[in-house]
Amino acid sequence: MNRDALPPLHLLLAVAIVAVWGVNFVVTKAALDVLPPLTLAALRFTVALIPAVFFLKRPDAPWRNLAAYGLLIGVGQFGLIFIAMRGHISPGLASLVAQMQVFFTIGLAVAISGERLRAFHLLALALAGAGLGWLMLHGGGEATPLGLALTLLSAAAWAGGNVVTRATPKANMLAYVVWASLFSAPPLFALALLFEGWTAVSQSVAHASPATWAAVVWQAWGNTLFGYGMWAWLLARHPAATISPLSLLVPVFGMGASALLLNEPLQPWKLTAAALVLGGLAVNMIGPRLADRRAAVAA
Repeated sequence: MNRDALPPLHLLLAVAIVAVWGVNFVVTKAALDVLPPLTLAALRFTVALIPAVFFLKRPDAPWRNLAAYGLLIGVGQFGLIFIAMRGHISPGLASLVAQMQVFFTIGLAVAISGERLRAFHLLALALAGAGLGWLMLHGGGEATPLGLALTLLSAAAWAGGNVVTRATPKANMLAYVVWASLFSAPPLFALALLFEGWTAVSQSVAHASPATWAAVVWQAWGNTLFGYGMWAWLLARHPAATISPLSLLVPVFGMGASALLLNEPLQPWKLTAAALVLGGLAVNMIGPRLADRRAAVAA
């Protein structure tokens, strides 16, 4: 059986994860209306850490591995993208540009672990990349250069976190994400105090509504513990070139939720780009199965 082919239940799990991630861009926008970006990120990983860390045994992973993941995902990915989404890029477009992590992840996997790219992977990435490029070409009114740069850096940090998790495939991935938050929350709080100031941090937390705290809990438990825990579990069992492109569905959910809940327009150019992204995903999903059938016929 070709390891590139995802079992149906693994595919459904991946789709559930990216749906949560896509909707989370709308949730993030609502939270950022009240909380400064670094404060929001720090609270997110604090709630992911506590109380779960007291009930989950430390995973079978070196401290340096947990630290690298915590810093890359917590500080690098979310610290940067939350700053970008505070007025520099729209939620729908942020959900798209963040998926550049697919290209970073696959590139790092090829460079570090020697994974082999097959023809259908290249075609899938070409189609999805065309969709991303088309959206970026037409989305100038919804993002500043700073917003795009911060979101791309965030995507690169996400890719680094993806590669780090693949070094400990036997670890309990839920515990892994929880314990790695030990290295996310403290530096995020320190950066929040340094750049946002004690007054902004304390007053925003004091004035946070139940809806804002619900958004923090959604991000911590749904987006972080479920989303990143299960994503790391999938990456530990399948090639990065098979799993990472599935996150290209995130902008489909992200733009859809933004249109429904934030009234972001869905212009024809956005729908064209979404069709290209979905075409790339179809090639990525069908390719392994066609390769299996050809191998079976040849045998």
